[in-house]
Amino acid sequence: MLFIIPALCVAFFSSIFTIKVLLPLAPQIGLIDYPSDRKNHDGAIPLIGGISIFTGVLIASSLFVEQSQLLNLYLISSALLVFIGTMDDIYDLSVAPRMIFQGLVGAIMVFGGGIYISNLGDLFILGDINIGYYGIIFTMLACITAINAFNMIDGIDGLAGSMSIVSISSIAILTLFADSQRDVLLPLIIVVAIIPYLFYNVSTRNPRGKKIFMGDAGSMFMGLTVIWLLTLGTQHTETQEAAFRPVTALWIIAVPIMDMFAIMFRRIRKGVSPFKADTGHLHHICLRLGLTSRQALWAICGLAIFCALIGIAGEVASVPEWIMLHCFIALFVSYSFAIQHSWKFVRALK
Repeated sequence: MLFIIPALCVAFFSSIFTIKVLLPLAPQIGLIDYPSDRKNHDGAIPLIGGISIFTGVLIASSLFVEQSQLLNLYLISSALLVFIGTMDDIYDLSVAPRMIFQGLVGAIMVFGGGIYISNLGDLFILGDINIGYYGIIFTMLACITAINAFNMIDGIDGLAGSMSIVSISSIAILTLFADSQRDVLLPLIIVVAIIPYLFYNVSTRNPRGKKIFMGDAGSMFMGLTVIWLLTLGTQHTETQEAAFRPVTALWIIAVPIMDMFAIMFRRIRKGVSPFKADTGHLHHICLRLGLTSRQALWAICGLAIFCALIGIAGEVASVPEWIMLHCFIALFVSYSFAIQHSWKFVRALK
Protein backbone atom coordinates (compact mmCIF):
# COMPACT_ATOMS: atom_id res chain seq x y z
CA MET A 1 0.00 0.00 0.00
CA LEU A 2 3.09 2.21 0.19
CA PHE A 3 2.93 2.78 -3.57
CA ILE A 4 -0.78 3.61 -3.77
CA ILE A 5 -0.36 7.21 -4.98
CA PRO A 6 2.25 6.38 -7.66
CA ALA A 7 0.15 3.40 -8.78
CA LEU A 8 -2.97 5.51 -9.20
CA CYS A 9 -1.02 8.21 -11.04
CA VAL A 10 0.40 5.63 -13.45
CA ALA A 11 -3.08 4.18 -14.07
CA PHE A 12 -4.54 7.63 -14.69
CA PHE A 13 -1.87 8.97 -17.01
CA SER A 14 -1.44 5.66 -18.88
CA SER A 15 -5.14 5.74 -19.66
CA ILE A 16 -4.97 9.36 -20.85
CA PHE A 17 -1.87 8.70 -22.96
CA THR A 18 -3.56 5.74 -24.65
CA ILE A 19 -6.58 7.88 -25.53
CA LYS A 20 -4.41 10.59 -27.06
CA VAL A 21 -2.46 8.02 -29.10
CA LEU A 22 -5.54 6.17 -30.36
CA LEU A 23 -7.73 9.20 -31.17
CA PRO A 24 -6.08 9.89 -34.56
CA LEU A 25 -5.63 6.17 -35.27
CA ALA A 26 -9.21 5.04 -34.60
CA PRO A 27 -10.66 6.10 -37.99
CA GLN A 28 -7.83 4.35 -39.83
CA ILE A 29 -8.41 0.98 -38.14
CA GLY A 30 -12.21 1.14 -38.15
CA LEU A 31 -12.71 1.71 -34.41
CA ILE A 32 -15.55 4.16 -35.06
CA ASP A 33 -19.18 4.15 -34.05
CA TYR A 34 -21.60 5.70 -36.56
CA PRO A 35 -25.16 6.92 -35.84
CA SER A 36 -28.00 4.49 -36.56
CA ASP A 37 -31.63 3.85 -35.64
CA ARG A 38 -30.58 2.87 -32.10
CA LYS A 39 -27.65 5.27 -31.83
CA ASN A 40 -28.57 8.92 -31.83
CA HIS A 41 -25.17 10.46 -31.21
CA ASP A 42 -23.72 13.11 -33.49
CA GLY A 43 -20.98 12.10 -35.90
CA ALA A 44 -18.48 9.27 -35.88
CA ILE A 45 -17.17 8.51 -32.37
CA PRO A 46 -13.94 6.54 -31.65
CA LEU A 47 -14.48 3.29 -29.73
CA ILE A 48 -11.26 3.43 -27.74
CA GLY A 49 -12.38 3.87 -24.12
CA GLY A 50 -12.14 0.18 -23.23
CA ILE A 51 -8.62 -0.15 -24.63
CA SER A 52 -7.48 2.92 -22.68
CA ILE A 53 -8.91 1.60 -19.41
CA PHE A 54 -7.31 -1.81 -19.91
CA THR A 55 -3.95 -0.24 -20.74
CA GLY A 56 -4.01 1.84 -17.56
CA VAL A 57 -4.92 -1.22 -15.47
CA LEU A 58 -2.32 -3.42 -17.18
CA ILE A 59 0.61 -1.04 -16.72
CA ALA A 60 -0.20 0.06 -13.16
CA SER A 61 -1.03 -3.43 -11.85
CA SER A 62 2.06 -4.93 -13.47
CA LEU A 63 4.26 -2.34 -11.77
CA PHE A 64 2.66 -1.94 -8.35
CA VAL A 65 0.32 -4.86 -7.49
CA GLU A 66 1.90 -7.90 -5.84
CA GLN A 67 2.47 -10.40 -8.63
CA SER A 68 0.57 -13.67 -8.45
CA GLN A 69 -0.90 -16.31 -10.71
CA LEU A 70 -4.39 -14.91 -10.13
CA LEU A 71 -3.35 -11.42 -11.21
CA ASN A 72 -1.67 -12.77 -14.34
CA LEU A 73 -4.73 -14.86 -15.22
CA TYR A 74 -6.99 -11.84 -14.68
CA LEU A 75 -4.86 -9.74 -17.03
CA ILE A 76 -4.72 -12.53 -19.64
CA SER A 77 -8.50 -13.02 -19.48
CA SER A 78 -9.04 -9.28 -19.74
CA ALA A 79 -6.72 -9.05 -22.75
CA LEU A 80 -8.69 -11.80 -24.51
CA LEU A 81 -11.99 -10.02 -23.88
CA VAL A 82 -10.61 -6.65 -24.95
CA PHE A 83 -9.35 -8.30 -28.13
CA ILE A 84 -12.67 -9.95 -29.05
CA GLY A 85 -14.51 -6.77 -28.00
CA THR A 86 -12.31 -4.70 -30.29
CA MET A 87 -12.95 -7.13 -33.15
CA ASP A 88 -16.68 -6.82 -32.43
CA ASP A 89 -16.42 -3.02 -32.45
CA ILE A 90 -14.71 -3.15 -35.87
CA TYR A 91 -16.51 -6.05 -37.59
CA ASP A 92 -19.81 -6.34 -35.64
CA LEU A 93 -19.39 -10.04 -34.80
CA SER A 94 -22.27 -12.44 -34.26
CA VAL A 95 -23.24 -13.72 -30.81
CA ALA A 96 -21.40 -17.06 -31.19
CA PRO A 97 -17.75 -15.90 -31.18
CA ARG A 98 -18.43 -13.48 -28.35
CA MET A 99 -20.01 -16.22 -26.23
CA ILE A 100 -17.12 -18.59 -26.99
CA PHE A 101 -14.56 -16.06 -25.75
CA GLN A 102 -16.70 -15.25 -22.71
CA GLY A 103 -16.87 -18.94 -21.87
CA LEU A 104 -13.11 -19.17 -22.37
CA VAL A 105 -12.33 -16.42 -19.87
CA GLY A 106 -14.77 -18.05 -17.44
CA ALA A 107 -12.85 -21.31 -17.83
CA ILE A 108 -9.54 -19.49 -17.22
CA MET A 109 -10.92 -18.09 -13.97
CA VAL A 110 -12.28 -21.44 -12.79
CA PHE A 111 -9.69 -23.93 -14.01
CA GLY A 112 -6.63 -21.69 -14.26
CA GLY A 113 -7.14 -19.67 -11.12
CA GLY A 114 -8.95 -22.38 -9.20
CA ILE A 115 -11.59 -19.92 -7.96
CA TYR A 116 -15.29 -20.55 -8.32
CA ILE A 117 -18.49 -19.86 -6.43
CA SER A 118 -19.14 -22.94 -4.32
CA ASN A 119 -20.61 -21.34 -1.18
CA LEU A 120 -23.86 -19.39 -1.68
CA GLY A 121 -24.24 -18.52 2.00
CA ASP A 122 -27.09 -19.13 4.43
CA LEU A 123 -30.00 -18.12 2.22
CA PHE A 124 -32.79 -20.19 3.81
CA ILE A 125 -31.86 -20.31 7.54
CA LEU A 126 -30.65 -23.88 7.08
CA GLY A 127 -26.93 -23.19 7.06
CA ASP A 128 -24.57 -22.39 4.24
CA ILE A 129 -25.51 -23.78 0.83
CA ASN A 130 -22.42 -25.44 -0.59
CA ILE A 131 -22.86 -26.57 -4.20
CA GLY A 132 -19.37 -28.05 -4.46
CA TYR A 133 -18.14 -28.74 -7.97
CA TYR A 134 -21.47 -27.61 -9.43
CA GLY A 135 -20.06 -24.20 -8.60
CA ILE A 136 -17.76 -24.54 -11.61
CA ILE A 137 -20.71 -24.42 -14.00
CA PHE A 138 -22.43 -21.80 -11.85
CA THR A 139 -19.36 -19.55 -11.93
CA MET A 140 -18.89 -19.83 -15.68
CA LEU A 141 -22.55 -18.90 -16.19
CA ALA A 142 -22.17 -16.02 -13.72
CA CYS A 143 -19.13 -14.81 -15.63
CA ILE A 144 -20.99 -14.80 -18.95
CA THR A 145 -23.98 -13.13 -17.27
CA ALA A 146 -21.95 -10.30 -15.75
CA ILE A 147 -20.04 -9.65 -18.98
CA ASN A 148 -23.26 -9.37 -20.97
CA ALA A 149 -25.01 -7.34 -18.26
CA PHE A 150 -22.41 -4.58 -18.49
CA ASN A 151 -22.33 -4.88 -22.26
CA MET A 152 -26.09 -4.42 -22.50
CA ILE A 153 -26.29 -1.48 -20.11
CA ASP A 154 -23.78 0.56 -22.13
CA GLY A 155 -26.44 2.62 -23.89
CA ILE A 156 -25.95 6.25 -22.93
CA ASP A 157 -22.89 8.38 -22.23
CA GLY A 158 -21.09 7.42 -19.03
CA LEU A 159 -23.46 4.67 -17.92
CA ALA A 160 -21.29 1.55 -18.17
CA GLY A 161 -18.30 3.41 -16.73
CA SER A 162 -20.34 4.80 -13.85
CA MET A 163 -21.92 1.42 -13.08
CA SER A 164 -18.42 -0.08 -13.02
CA ILE A 165 -17.15 2.58 -10.61
CA VAL A 166 -20.13 2.02 -8.28
CA SER A 167 -19.63 -1.76 -8.21
CA ILE A 168 -15.83 -1.78 -7.95
CA SER A 169 -15.75 1.00 -5.34
CA SER A 170 -18.31 -0.93 -3.28
CA ILE A 171 -16.12 -4.03 -3.44
CA ALA A 172 -13.13 -1.97 -2.26
CA ILE A 173 -15.17 -0.55 0.65
CA LEU A 174 -16.38 -4.00 1.71
CA THR A 175 -12.85 -5.34 1.48
CA LEU A 176 -11.57 -2.59 3.78
CA PHE A 177 -14.35 -3.26 6.27
CA ALA A 178 -13.50 -6.96 6.26
CA ASP A 179 -9.74 -6.79 6.73
CA SER A 180 -7.48 -3.74 6.66
CA GLN A 181 -4.60 -5.92 5.47
CA ARG A 182 -6.34 -6.95 2.27
CA ASP A 183 -4.98 -5.57 -0.97
CA VAL A 184 -7.48 -3.03 -2.33
CA LEU A 185 -4.94 -1.53 -4.69
CA LEU A 186 -6.20 -3.34 -7.80
CA PRO A 187 -9.83 -2.15 -7.44
CA LEU A 188 -8.59 1.40 -6.85
CA ILE A 189 -6.35 1.23 -9.93
CA ILE A 190 -9.31 0.08 -12.04
CA VAL A 191 -11.54 2.90 -10.77
CA VAL A 192 -8.89 5.55 -11.46
CA ALA A 193 -8.21 4.12 -14.94
CA ILE A 194 -11.90 4.64 -15.80
CA ILE A 195 -11.88 8.36 -14.92
CA PRO A 196 -10.08 9.64 -18.08
CA TYR A 197 -12.56 7.72 -20.24
CA LEU A 198 -15.49 9.37 -18.42
CA PHE A 199 -13.93 12.79 -18.98
CA TYR A 200 -13.72 12.22 -22.72
CA ASN A 201 -17.16 10.60 -22.77
CA VAL A 202 -19.39 12.86 -20.69
CA SER A 203 -17.54 15.94 -19.44
CA THR A 204 -18.78 19.30 -20.69
CA ARG A 205 -15.18 20.55 -20.48
CA ASN A 206 -14.04 18.01 -23.03
CA PRO A 207 -12.85 19.77 -26.22
CA ARG A 208 -15.37 19.43 -29.03
CA GLY A 209 -14.59 16.60 -31.41
CA LYS A 210 -12.70 14.55 -28.80
CA LYS A 211 -15.60 12.44 -27.56
CA ILE A 212 -15.00 8.69 -27.22
CA PHE A 213 -17.09 5.61 -26.43
CA MET A 214 -16.15 2.60 -24.32
CA GLY A 215 -17.11 0.07 -26.98
CA ASP A 216 -17.78 -3.63 -26.45
CA ALA A 217 -14.11 -4.05 -25.53
CA GLY A 218 -14.60 -1.84 -22.50
CA SER A 219 -18.05 -2.95 -21.35
CA MET A 220 -17.13 -6.65 -21.49
CA PHE A 221 -13.84 -5.93 -19.70
CA MET A 222 -15.77 -4.16 -16.95
CA GLY A 223 -18.20 -7.07 -16.60
CA LEU A 224 -15.35 -9.55 -16.26
CA THR A 225 -13.57 -7.34 -13.72
CA VAL A 226 -16.65 -7.03 -11.51
CA ILE A 227 -17.45 -10.77 -11.48
CA TRP A 228 -13.77 -11.63 -10.90
CA LEU A 229 -13.58 -9.31 -7.87
CA LEU A 230 -16.95 -10.48 -6.56
CA THR A 231 -15.93 -14.13 -6.79
CA LEU A 232 -12.68 -13.46 -4.95
CA GLY A 233 -14.50 -11.36 -2.36
CA THR A 234 -17.26 -13.84 -1.54
CA GLN A 235 -15.36 -17.15 -1.49
CA HIS A 236 -12.83 -18.61 0.93
CA THR A 237 -9.42 -19.34 -0.55
CA GLU A 238 -6.32 -21.03 0.76
CA THR A 239 -4.80 -17.69 1.66
CA GLN A 240 -7.78 -15.50 2.65
CA GLU A 241 -11.22 -15.60 4.18
CA ALA A 242 -14.20 -14.23 2.28
CA ALA A 243 -14.48 -10.45 2.58
CA PHE A 244 -18.29 -10.36 2.32
CA ARG A 245 -21.25 -12.68 1.88
CA PRO A 246 -22.44 -13.89 -1.55
CA VAL A 247 -25.88 -12.31 -1.19
CA THR A 248 -24.23 -8.91 -0.84
CA ALA A 249 -22.80 -9.32 -4.34
CA LEU A 250 -26.35 -9.20 -5.74
CA TRP A 251 -26.79 -5.68 -4.37
CA ILE A 252 -23.38 -4.56 -5.62
CA ILE A 253 -24.24 -5.48 -9.22
CA ALA A 254 -28.01 -5.00 -8.90
CA VAL A 255 -28.88 -2.55 -11.70
CA PRO A 256 -26.96 -4.19 -14.58
CA ILE A 257 -28.21 -7.66 -13.59
CA MET A 258 -31.84 -6.62 -13.12
CA ASP A 259 -31.89 -4.68 -16.37
CA MET A 260 -30.41 -7.58 -18.34
CA PHE A 261 -32.73 -10.27 -17.01
CA ALA A 262 -35.83 -8.07 -17.23
CA ILE A 263 -35.13 -7.11 -20.84
CA MET A 264 -34.22 -10.66 -21.89
CA PHE A 265 -37.43 -11.97 -20.32
CA ARG A 266 -39.41 -9.35 -22.24
CA ARG A 267 -37.72 -10.33 -25.51
CA ILE A 268 -38.41 -14.03 -24.96
CA ARG A 269 -42.08 -13.26 -24.25
CA LYS A 270 -42.22 -11.41 -27.57
CA GLY A 271 -40.73 -14.42 -29.34
CA VAL A 272 -37.43 -12.81 -30.34
CA SER A 273 -33.84 -13.67 -29.47
CA PRO A 274 -32.85 -12.57 -25.94
CA PHE A 275 -29.67 -11.14 -27.50
CA LYS A 276 -31.49 -9.06 -30.11
CA ALA A 277 -30.79 -5.38 -29.48
CA ASP A 278 -33.77 -3.11 -28.91
CA THR A 279 -34.77 0.11 -27.16
CA GLY A 280 -36.36 -1.35 -24.04
CA HIS A 281 -33.56 -0.86 -21.52
CA LEU A 282 -33.88 1.31 -18.45
CA HIS A 283 -31.93 4.17 -20.03
CA HIS A 284 -34.21 4.11 -23.08
CA ILE A 285 -37.25 4.31 -20.81
CA CYS A 286 -35.74 7.25 -18.93
CA LEU A 287 -35.21 9.07 -22.22
CA ARG A 288 -38.79 8.37 -23.34
CA LEU A 289 -40.00 9.78 -20.01
CA GLY A 290 -38.48 13.08 -21.06
CA LEU A 291 -35.17 12.98 -19.19
CA THR A 292 -32.05 14.18 -20.93
CA SER A 293 -29.16 11.76 -21.34
CA ARG A 294 -27.36 13.42 -18.42
CA GLN A 295 -30.45 13.28 -16.21
CA ALA A 296 -31.00 9.62 -17.06
CA LEU A 297 -27.37 8.92 -16.15
CA TRP A 298 -27.75 10.56 -12.75
CA ALA A 299 -31.06 8.78 -12.07
CA ILE A 300 -29.71 5.32 -12.90
CA CYS A 301 -26.47 5.96 -11.01
CA GLY A 302 -28.54 7.06 -8.03
CA LEU A 303 -30.44 3.78 -8.14
CA ALA A 304 -27.18 1.79 -8.40
CA ILE A 305 -25.62 3.67 -5.48
CA PHE A 306 -28.79 3.17 -3.42
CA CYS A 307 -28.67 -0.60 -4.04
CA ALA A 308 -24.95 -0.78 -3.29
CA LEU A 309 -25.43 1.13 -0.03
CA ILE A 310 -28.14 -1.32 1.02
CA GLY A 311 -25.74 -4.18 0.33
CA ILE A 312 -22.89 -2.53 2.26
CA ALA A 313 -25.14 -1.59 5.19
CA GLY A 314 -26.62 -5.08 5.31
CA GLU A 315 -23.13 -6.60 5.31
CA VAL A 316 -21.76 -4.29 8.01
CA ALA A 317 -24.86 -4.72 10.19
CA SER A 318 -24.85 -8.51 9.61
CA VAL A 319 -28.47 -8.51 8.46
CA PRO A 320 -29.47 -12.18 7.98
CA GLU A 321 -28.77 -13.36 4.47
CA TRP A 322 -32.30 -14.66 3.90
CA ILE A 323 -33.67 -11.17 4.59
CA MET A 324 -31.18 -9.61 2.16
CA LEU A 325 -32.13 -12.19 -0.49
CA HIS A 326 -35.87 -11.71 -0.10
CA CYS A 327 -35.49 -7.93 -0.22
CA PHE A 328 -33.49 -8.26 -3.42
CA ILE A 329 -36.10 -10.58 -4.96
CA ALA A 330 -38.82 -8.06 -4.07
CA LEU A 331 -36.78 -5.29 -5.69
CA PHE A 332 -36.17 -7.38 -8.80
CA VAL A 333 -39.87 -8.29 -9.16
CA SER A 334 -40.84 -4.62 -8.80
CA TYR A 335 -38.19 -3.59 -11.31
CA SER A 336 -39.27 -6.25 -13.82
CA PHE A 337 -42.93 -5.23 -13.47
CA ALA A 338 -42.03 -1.58 -14.07
CA ILE A 339 -39.95 -2.48 -17.15
CA GLN A 340 -42.67 -4.72 -18.61
CA HIS A 341 -45.29 -1.98 -18.19
CA SER A 342 -43.07 1.01 -18.86
CA TRP A 343 -45.06 1.95 -21.95
CA LYS A 344 -48.08 2.62 -19.70
CA PHE A 345 -46.08 5.04 -17.55
CA VAL A 346 -44.69 6.78 -20.64
CA ARG A 347 -48.15 7.09 -22.22
CA ALA A 348 -49.69 8.34 -18.98
CA LEU A 349 -47.05 11.04 -18.58
CA LYS A 350 -47.41 12.09 -22.22
